[in-house]
Amino acid sequence: MPELVFFSGTMDCGKSTLALQIAHNRSARGLQGLIFTRDDRAGEGKLSSRLGLVTDAVEAVPGMDLYAHVVDLVSQGGRVDYLIVDEAQFLEPEQIDQLARVVDDLGLDVFSFGITTDFRTKLFPGSRRLIELADRLETLQVEAMCWCGARATHNARTVGGEMVVEGEQVVVGDVSSPAAEVGYEVLCRRHHRRRVTSASAHAGALSPDVLPVTSD
Repeated sequence: MPELVFFSGTMDCGKSTLALQIAHNRSARGLQGLIFTRDDRAGEGKLSSRLGLVTDAVEAVPGMDLYAHVVDLVSQGGRVDYLIVDEAQFLEPEQIDQLARVVDDLGLDVFSFGITTDFRTKLFPGSRRLIELADRLETLQVEAMCWCGARATHNARTVGGEMVVEGEQVVVGDVSSPAAEVGYEVLCRRHHRRRVTSASAHAGALSPDVLPVTSD
């Protein structure tokens, strides 16, 4: 039976790499997929991984009807055997409903990839709707690590090198450049709560067990 599958994890855990691997494996079997993405680090209409792999994709812009896009493509003679959706957390809830309709009405597998929570530890609307609708939820097995060596479970945003917990939910940045004006870093819950990034830990010569005490 076709499924809507949601592969989730923190930033830097290999989501886009797995998406590209699934596309490669199915292409090698003669299947043709349609790839959607949103706000990829490589630019509009691209699906890229931090390993340097990149492929073309359809930019799922706000308001776009993903179900209608697939139907139009097929009605014009195109072939679609499955869908891959990267950065699914950025999609609108209505677009997630459209992906579910692709599975139910068109009988196609939809493999979606994204992070569940933002830098404030709040669910992205797209991720929330996927959790509500997906036939299967898969946690990525490649665990990202906090600077202290523990499993990273939270995404942190930095501005000018300082961790912030307020601001717009979606601001494009990258974990590869946390020192940039807007950057991201993955942290364990303990260090996210205490706002201790790798940079601040290094600056304060902290060890994983020597932390500033806060009242929260």
